[in-house]
Amino acid sequence: MIPLSTKMRPQNLDEFVGQSHFLYKGSLLYNSIKNKSFESAIFFGPSGTGKTTLARIIARELDADFQEINASTTGTKELKEILERAKDKFYGLEAKTTYVYVDEVHRWNKLQQDSLLAALEEGIIRFIGSTTENPYFSINNAIISRVRNIYEFYHLGEDDVLKLIKRALEDEEKGMGCLHIKYDEEALKVLASMSGGDARIALDTIGFIAENLSEGQKIEKKTVEEAMQRQTFFYDRSEDRYNLLSALQKSIRGSDPDAAIHYLARLIEGGADVLMIGRRLMVMASEDIGMAYPSAISIVTACVQAAQMIGFPEAQINLAEAVILLASCPKSNAACMALYAAQDDLRKKKIDDVPLHLKDSHYGGAAKRGIGLDYKYPHSYGGYVEQQYLPDSLYKEGVSYYHPTENGSEEAFKKFLATLPNANKNR
Repeated sequence: MIPLSTKMRPQNLDEFVGQSHFLYKGSLLYNSIKNKSFESAIFFGPSGTGKTTLARIIARELDADFQEINASTTGTKELKEILERAKDKFYGLEAKTTYVYVDEVHRWNKLQQDSLLAALEEGIIRFIGSTTENPYFSINNAIISRVRNIYEFYHLGEDDVLKLIKRALEDEEKGMGCLHIKYDEEALKVLASMSGGDARIALDTIGFIAENLSEGQKIEKKTVEEAMQRQTFFYDRSEDRYNLLSALQKSIRGSDPDAAIHYLARLIEGGADVLMIGRRLMVMASEDIGMAYPSAISIVTACVQAAQMIGFPEAQINLAEAVILLASCPKSNAACMALYAAQDDLRKKKIDDVPLHLKDSHYGGAAKRGIGLDYKYPHSYGGYVEQQYLPDSLYKEGVSYYHPTENGSEEAFKKFLATLPNANKNR
């Protein structure tokens, strides 16, 4: 049986949902497809976000010869045969360019990827590669330099996923509209949220539910819970997820690892995805830990990236490590408070221009304008030399924004700053 996600694939640009940061009516990509001037590109992003769908729509809109292959099952031999046929079409009577779409292109080794270069160089093919891995690490620079753009696909928003679910339930031609299935609006919202921005998961789940409903049964939250095999703890009220995230952050800020890990567990069991949790953890690393343990942001970012690569259920181990680290290390919000204070001054005070000795002097005529003449290069003085950096008005006022604490590593920074000859006494 054909999966519902396959049957419901959009057939044209107007049906395509999501990725509005680069694809919308009037965008350069949209116009290039409509004007049949689309060239080569790489689509990068997680599964179920529309990479393959958009590639097929492009081929259909351009009315081009389209070859779709998957790098995990297609080797160099098969690719060479495709390229030979494309060459015959390009130099033959048709004089037609072939679009070659390579799904999971990151699975090819350097030699396999390089086999595309000559055909790309001659214009025999237009190339669309899709990958779930960062193309700057997984795809040869020679390929990247020959494509017009790299388009990053994001997880679909809940509203977009909900739109696709309803379309499937109401479409009488490709979907399940003929079944006239009844549903609770909240149940569909729960499914959209629990799908983690993956349209394929959402559509195939609603397809499974629809095929196995008892006669007269409607789709409810408990139906979705059964289908996803996951309890809907915080989906009973839409604000619960934000309450749990708030409780997680406040427990970390309060250095209570037991409470923090409790709220992490509730978020995971309630269906929160890696990005929802990970984004908040990375904010905490800078907002609440900051200079007291500057390495926290690097470690937490690595944990979140690892969780994204691994996926649930194992991803929860990476997230747990990040949470325990943040809750157990020293805290300081001095860095973000310094920024807020500087921004407040910008809004409320008349600020003088950048001092002349700090302005860019790497161009002809700068010296004649008095720019850069009095700048002292600190490294020529052993690493530090006393001079003015703040604009005149703030310098005369003796403004100080950063007030380091004595927590963790920040104590060392505080001591260092205090040793400088022009250490701000207000710090």
